[in-house]
Amino acid sequence: MWAGREKGTKKKLIENVTKTVCETLGCPAQAVIVILEDIPKENWGQDGKQGG
Repeated sequence: MWAGREKGTKKKLIENVTKTVCETLGCPAQAVIVILEDIPKENWGQDGKQGG
């Protein structure tokens, strides 16, 4: 995802991803690791064009 998201947004995303994985796979939350990668838009390109 693009860098600059609010801390609360990241927290909510981690909670929701964990919940979905647990419901889908039937595993405990302790077994789920979520890693968010903040990428500056200028370090991303698509269709031959630089982002940001």
